[in-house]
Order: sequence, then C-alpha cells, then structure tokens
Amino acid sequence: MTAEPASASWRLLDRSFFDRHPAEVAPDLLGRVLVHDSPGGRVAVRLTEVEAYGLPGEDPASHSYRGRTRRNAVMFGPPGHLYVYFIYGMHFCANLVCMPEGSGAAVLLRAGEVVAGAELAHARRTGRRVPPGEPAADTGTGTPAAAPVRELARGPARLAVALGFAREHDGVDCCGEGPVRVLEGLPPDPARVRSGPRTGVPNGKHTPWRFWIDGDPTVSPYREHRPRAR
Repeated sequence: MTAEPASASWRLLDRSFFDRHPAEVAPDLLGRVLVHDSPGGRVAVRLTEVEAYGLPGEDPASHSYRGRTRRNAVMFGPPGHLYVYFIYGMHFCANLVCMPEGSGAAVLLRAGEVVAGAELAHARRTGRRVPPGEPAADTGTGTPAAAPVRELARGPARLAVALGFAREHDGVDCCGEGPVRVLEGLPPDPARVRSGPRTGVPNGKHTPWRFWIDGDPTVSPYREHRPRAR
C-alpha cells in the first residue's frame, strides 16, 4: 500500500470528530488531509479553506434549509460521509456531513494544498500529465497549459476535480478504510485561522461561517453574491 502523505499525521479522524455542529467542525478541518485512492492513483489535499452550512430551517444558505430531498439526502445521513453535488451544470463540489444522522448539516470543502499526487491532479485539470511545478502558459497550440500547483485545488470545483470526485462519490464513508479518508494532518496555529462571510451566498450571507488559513496561497478569493443583471 502506498504510504500516507509525509506532511500529514497518518491517524484517521473518527466519526465523533464530525458529530458536531458544522460551525465547530469547519475551523477544526483546516490543516486536515483528505485522501482519495482511485484506480488512477492517489491524490491528497491539505484543507486550507472551508464553509459551514447549518440545519434545516436554521441556515437559509444550506441545501437542507427546506428539508430533505433526493439531491441532499446524504446530508441527513451519518456524519463523516462525503456529500457531492453538481452545480451550474458544470462542476462538482464536495462536503463532509456533520452532526447525528437525520440532522442535515455539512461543511463545504472550498480549497486546499495538493500534498500528494500533484501530477495526477494536473492531468485531471488539464487532460495531460505534466511535471508538478510546470508554469502556466499559453502554449499557442490549443492544448490546456499546466496550472501552478497552488491553483490545483484553489476553489471548491477545482478541489473536487483534483481529488477525482464525481456523482458516484456522493455518500462515500470517509471514516473507514475505504478509498476516501480524512487524516489528522497538521492543524495550523489558531492565530492564523480567520472567519468571515461565505462566498457567493445570497441568503444568510453575513453569517461568518467561512474559515481559512490566513496567508495561505491556496485560499480562494472571496466574492460577494451579486444578482445577475436581467
């Protein structure tokens, strides 16, 4: 079996870690390492930015706000499972379910640092394998250029692409010995943890449930929600 990322503690986070309100779990996820062993290989991402989404009727920005649906059913399952959804007809985003079964709460994984499998993450992003660290450039050939390593998981859609997550990963248990696991990692100094409004949220936009590691280059830019012009 391939060794776990050298930059992370190998200890698997157990289910009790996630059995809390997402606003408690979210800042505690910073510095943890999400690992996906797929048929193509291993990619591991150290989380640097996350957002908490609360309970039905509590948080108008949450997918569970109006109750259980076919799309959000995994949010109401056991804690520590992956909730993957499709957005804008283009992208997948990944979340970790929180609180006891039946609650309907999760933490969105917004950004991170690829600490293992950067070449595979590059290939998923660009459609070609390139050495990690190759600079982004316009090749002039129509072939996508390599993304800088810091950009590979900078944003929730990019993070899902880097880790190879798609619809079939919705509901995967991350607390066992399966292909997706959350490792203890190396949490940051608490003095570097910041919080603020969630990105692009039209409802509940002032709730400060976005958490990130200050100064980390992989954190995504904050964008306030702006209604589309008619």
